[in-house]
Amino acid sequence: MRILLANFSKMVGDTGGAAKVHCNFANVMQQRGHDVAMVYSDDSQGECFFPVNKGVRQYNINHYDGSSYTFPLSYRIRREVLRVFSRKLASAVNDDFTKDYLLDNVKAILDKEKPDIIIAFQPAAAKVYIQDIKTELPIILMCHGEAEDWFRSYPYKQVKAIKDCDVVQVLMPSFREAVTKRYPNTKTVVIGNVVPQFEKEEIANHTGRHKLIFIGRLARNHKRPHLLLEAFMPLASKFPDWDVEIWGKEHSRGYADEMKAKIDGAGLQDRIKIMGTTHDVESVLRQGDIFVFPSAYEGFGLTIAEGMSIGLPAVAYASCPAVNELVHDGVDGFLVEDGVEPLRDKMELLMSDKDLRVKMGTAAHEAMKEYSDDKIWDTWEKLIRETATK
Repeated sequence: MRILLANFSKMVGDTGGAAKVHCNFANVMQQRGHDVAMVYSDDSQGECFFPVNKGVRQYNINHYDGSSYTFPLSYRIRREVLRVFSRKLASAVNDDFTKDYLLDNVKAILDKEKPDIIIAFQPAAAKVYIQDIKTELPIILMCHGEAEDWFRSYPYKQVKAIKDCDVVQVLMPSFREAVTKRYPNTKTVVIGNVVPQFEKEEIANHTGRHKLIFIGRLARNHKRPHLLLEAFMPLASKFPDWDVEIWGKEHSRGYADEMKAKIDGAGLQDRIKIMGTTHDVESVLRQGDIFVFPSAYEGFGLTIAEGMSIGLPAVAYASCPAVNELVHDGVDGFLVEDGVEPLRDKMELLMSDKDLRVKMGTAAHEAMKEYSDDKIWDTWEKLIRETATK
């Protein structure tokens, strides 16, 4: 099977979950004997942060076959002006750039690759192939977040393209209704992300210092690691053998500096550390005892799932989509109400009760077996074959 993965967003050096899924998807399908190509759109040139097999062909449509285009200043200005009035109108400027500058490259790569099927990583990619190129190739559209957000904030033409895809895949059962209630005739399936099946860490054997772990982009309004800092600081004196490690790429230097200033102001720079990015998530998680994830919203929540897979109990917000389906409150972690105090209360409970940490960590490890690579990739491969040959 010739598979084209179309992700019309940045990939160069990107550490995000969608980029990780893209690279992993390409590698696995190539390893399973398929002929795989990746298409993405990035002003920058260079390597993906996550490794990609040599047998997978990669195309950056912004820089292809001697042509080189970056998002023009005039489009940036227009997008920012429109953003004041409408996210939908602002996002449509990105579509205009693709159509005005990159469409010939998209067509040339499609003609060169001659895929049997296209996996579109967002409605913008589906829109280009369905409406601009008018391909009749089967298209599976992936949803990496809460599907309802498509209909709240995506441009009209992108939303229309959703209906015209052969299949729409969502990550969580609760996300399915957003599509089916609007487009009941569009096939919609639930396939979660692959979660690495780590050998369970025996946190019962951890002695000496203990760690609360956060892994995610350092983004104020999304991942919100500052809430972990605010929850931990009043507990620091009560639990002198506990530390905090915050791992992830800076989204805003100013935000990271604010967190560092808070840490320094509390005199906790030896116990709360902002660590940067890592290529070895497993080793980081094995040093932890609890995974704390104060994110406001998620499409899946891969890092918290990885923490649970290794055997760490989790603390997260009940209002966070997807995460509130990964964590089973009171069983493999805690889902708390919004705010710092509820987060602190459950952190304190787990920090003070080793037996509870071990019990919940064991349950978390078992729960993540639902997302084993064989189960997820077998389901994907079956769907691809069925869609391409119907």
